[in-house]
Amino acid sequence: AAAPRRFAGQPAEIGHGPRDRDRVALTFHGNGEPALARAALAAAEKGGARVTVLAIGAWLDAHPDMARRILDGGHELGNHTQRHLAINDMTEAEAYAEITGCAQRLKRLTGSIGTWFRPSQTQYATPLVQKLAQRAGYPHVLSYDVDSLDFTSPGAAAVIRNVTGTIRPGSVVSLHFGYADTVDAMPSLLEELARRKLRAVTTTELLTP
Repeated sequence: AAAPRRFAGQPAEIGHGPRDRDRVALTFHGNGEPALARAALAAAEKGGARVTVLAIGAWLDAHPDMARRILDGGHELGNHTQRHLAINDMTEAEAYAEITGCAQRLKRLTGSIGTWFRPSQTQYATPLVQKLAQRAGYPHVLSYDVDSLDFTSPGAAAVIRNVTGTIRPGSVVSLHFGYADTVDAMPSLLEELARRKLRAVTTTELLTP
């Protein structure tokens, strides 16, 4: 499994990639029912997409085989904290334990701490959480600029509308495993991206020149 990379010229917190290339990154919060996670991955693969999964450590504890499934599909795997609590509100020690707890599980399961760290229950990390992520081995925090709002279960059509309404070249999209609407939205969403000549790649590919 790939390890975190430092991308020259990119800020400590990355919200999107280059706007001048026809690539986007679909990023999934790794949590919820494994059958729905597998269905979302299968739909992505059928549509030729490679995605980035930010896994919650407790989810990996419960479903350790998901780490391998994600990597075997050609996708990217990263860290979304151990327990998915409001990390920006924690003490330094608590927040660091949330990052390293998930990192240790990823390393045990895959040999790497994963490629990215995304903070829990927030779009943006505080400067402290950014610093703690770097200390744990992640040069960048991965944010996003498009929110599908799929976790509100608004229906597949709304998920598609939320993404296609704001996505543009370089966008990083926030999606979630564990919701049927997300799985149902994937085929049409990928068709629409293809129609706009946007290719869904891993976040590392999005940022690699």
